[in-house]
Amino acid sequence: MLHRTLSRVLHLPILNSQTTPPYAIHSISSNQMNPTKKLTFSHIFQKCSNLKAINPGKQAHAQITVTGFVPTVFVSNCLLQFYCKCLNLNYAFNVFDKMPQRDVISWNTMIFGYAGVGNMEFAQFLFDSMPERDVVSWNSMLSCYLQNGFHRKSIEIFTKMRLLEIQHDYATFAVVLKACTGIEDYGLGLQVHCLAIQMGFDSDVVTGTALVDMYSTCKKLDHAFNIFCEMPERNSVCWSAVIAGYVRNDRFTEGLKLYKVMLDEGMGVSQATFASAFRSCAGLSAFELGTQLHAYALKTNFGYDNIVGTATLDMYAKCDRMVDARKVFNTFPNPTRQSHNALIVGYARQDQVLEALEIFRSLQKSYLDFDEISLSGALTACSAIKGYLEGIQLHGLAVKCGLDFNICVANTILDMYAKCGALMEACLIFDDMEIKDAVSWNAIIAAHEQNEHVEETLALFVSMLRSTMEPDDYTFGSVVKACAGKKALNYGMEVHGRVIKSGMGLDWFVGSAIIDMYCKCGMLVEAEKIHERLEERTTVSWNSIISGFSSEKQGENALSYFSRMLQVGVIPDNFTYATVLDICANLATVELGKQIHGQILKLQLHSDVYIASTIVDMYSKCGNMQDSRIMFEKAPKRDYVTWSAMICAYAYHGLGEDAIKLFEEMQLQNVKPNHTIFISVLRACAHMGFVDKGLHYFREMRSHYGLDPQMEHYSCMVDLLGRSGQVNEALELIESMPFEADDVIWRTLLGICRLQGNVEVAEKAANSLLQLDPQDSSAYVLLSNVYAIAGMWGEVAKIRSFMKNYKLKKEPGCSWIQVRDEVHAFLVGDKAHPRSEEIYQQTHLLVDEMKWDGYVPEIDGFLLDEEVDEQDSYEGHKITV
Repeated sequence: MLHRTLSRVLHLPILNSQTTPPYAIHSISSNQMNPTKKLTFSHIFQKCSNLKAINPGKQAHAQITVTGFVPTVFVSNCLLQFYCKCLNLNYAFNVFDKMPQRDVISWNTMIFGYAGVGNMEFAQFLFDSMPERDVVSWNSMLSCYLQNGFHRKSIEIFTKMRLLEIQHDYATFAVVLKACTGIEDYGLGLQVHCLAIQMGFDSDVVTGTALVDMYSTCKKLDHAFNIFCEMPERNSVCWSAVIAGYVRNDRFTEGLKLYKVMLDEGMGVSQATFASAFRSCAGLSAFELGTQLHAYALKTNFGYDNIVGTATLDMYAKCDRMVDARKVFNTFPNPTRQSHNALIVGYARQDQVLEALEIFRSLQKSYLDFDEISLSGALTACSAIKGYLEGIQLHGLAVKCGLDFNICVANTILDMYAKCGALMEACLIFDDMEIKDAVSWNAIIAAHEQNEHVEETLALFVSMLRSTMEPDDYTFGSVVKACAGKKALNYGMEVHGRVIKSGMGLDWFVGSAIIDMYCKCGMLVEAEKIHERLEERTTVSWNSIISGFSSEKQGENALSYFSRMLQVGVIPDNFTYATVLDICANLATVELGKQIHGQILKLQLHSDVYIASTIVDMYSKCGNMQDSRIMFEKAPKRDYVTWSAMICAYAYHGLGEDAIKLFEEMQLQNVKPNHTIFISVLRACAHMGFVDKGLHYFREMRSHYGLDPQMEHYSCMVDLLGRSGQVNEALELIESMPFEADDVIWRTLLGICRLQGNVEVAEKAANSLLQLDPQDSSAYVLLSNVYAIAGMWGEVAKIRSFMKNYKLKKEPGCSWIQVRDEVHAFLVGDKAHPRSEEIYQQTHLLVDEMKWDGYVPEIDGFLLDEEVDEQDSYEGHKITV
């Protein structure tokens, strides 16, 4: 009856259980099984072992006990192997303990069994208790420690083998090289390589493959490739190892080239090779190549393999094709946890938070359950939308499952709190971490940098150095960015020195951050020098130098670098085009702006919200309101930036009614306005004289939208009240502000006093302005105009004399115009232009026509006698045209 049960379960013929093999062997292998012989207990145990069929195996063991059959050492070893593979170590040890005779295989089997459940202490005890050890025994201990993550212990065993002069084989070198790979110890790996050459194992394909893997992991790809090329025999495993090495080092193009060579040589594609090829496509965002590879995987019956399928899914996700990634996921008959994780991470990268959390919840409810990667992906999704409440719940789940001590999860929780602005919680997580790696330090440093805490950022950077943790490019990037944000040049230069000392001075990522720091600190010459020294000038580094010159109002130099960027073949990205469009807007170079616009359309970048908004702004600042409105209407997506650009355009062009109408339309679209939009709306109300409406919007900022008015908003309100004749109310508003008034707001009030002729308030405004900057010539000029309009010529003369004695001069006005490809600039009183005589003649004709029509020129500013040529006189004042 027992035999029939075993036959049904194992699908084996019913044979004599008493038959035993007439020979003894030292390893259990399926190759040694002879299908022509009768079924033996050894065959049953081997079959149960392969299928991990615990109950049929126990029944066979019971049959041995009941029948009194005395098993040979070989049969007992098969039984030991069966129990060890089924992880039933208690039964295995009972069998081992009662064996009258044991050979080396018996001991090795038990060692592997206990190592398989992570009990290396008892495995070591068994090894030490062995009466006789062979090279397999030593290799077993090497492999067991390696499998349990004790790489250095594995190396210690190898060192002991050397001291005891134990003979090595290819397996010994393969295992110890994997241990060197695990700790990325290039020096030790090199010594083992020399030893393998000395003992003649370097030509072995297994050892060679381990060497390729070790060198590539230690970032010595040239060595790895040389080893690969010198191998006398290459199989699919070593091909897979060298391709994976290139992919692991982000050398995706070379990895794909090797993959093609492998196919050309007629080598079959393995599961691991397919996975590496898909990772290369993912790293390059090579969607089309990835789809071809996917088709080939389906053709070769690898399409539904879990590992290959997960790599395919990950490729689509990293190519921003989440719809295709989801389709691949849906084809899996039994999706693994890894495939769930790839989808969660993919959705999180695309800020598709609801989808990411949906997959996480389905994984959580399944029998697979989630792991640290799943949880980290879900937390990253919360970080992307600053989902503080969702993040807290996931943090609680991590604590409940005991994953909060996992360094990967802890780092993601820290980053989530930092992105959500909960800096105190982020600090608590960091302080509670028992183990802190470079990612942990980078996360807490970036958290303080993002919250503009420069001193704390630098203090943490110093603490990181003291902890002997070596900073990487991300660390330096955050610290340099903090210095740039606060224009802390001295700190920035110290950090730059540390960067040079660490050998990262020419790294493109860190170099780009340093360029940006020097630009924001006004050190453009230093920024240029660093840019020229970089080993690799990427799009990011070019963007840094272009935006740096742009922010310092040196648009011509910025455009020059943009031209050089195109000449050397670096492809601009969205940020580059947006920066150049902004420069065109500030310089009013509409022709260049149109060319850039055409290039954007050609590259299909116009769907980017930021670029669309910049195009709207560029056309409006170049005076082309018609094209500006057209681009606004054609924008595929409109966020508050797009609306802000159009509303600002109307406000700056004096089209107040259009600006207010568009603002109200925006509110109907449920787009929440920001501070910039309210500045434009208040400025439009000031131009139109809508005092009540302006006051309404000013109050609505805080009451309805929770936006505290800033200095610019108060400045607009001062202008609004002043233009309506409420100068004293404007002064009261300034005095009631929750912060000190700056020079702009006092200058605005002083300008209003000139229009309204309010001498008393003008004097207060001028005094406040001069307290901020005693050398501010505009304060004297504006006050002089107020006195002139009031007929107080004595006061005018005093100011004239004072400015002359202290050599204060009004900054001359400047204007320019682009004719074809040339920009013509003009300063007040400038005669440098080659056609200046013709220009002045035309200007005089225009002034004469204005007078004939009865128009009296407005005195807009005060100039000293020696600064102008006397052209005309109006009520004792000189006027320059």
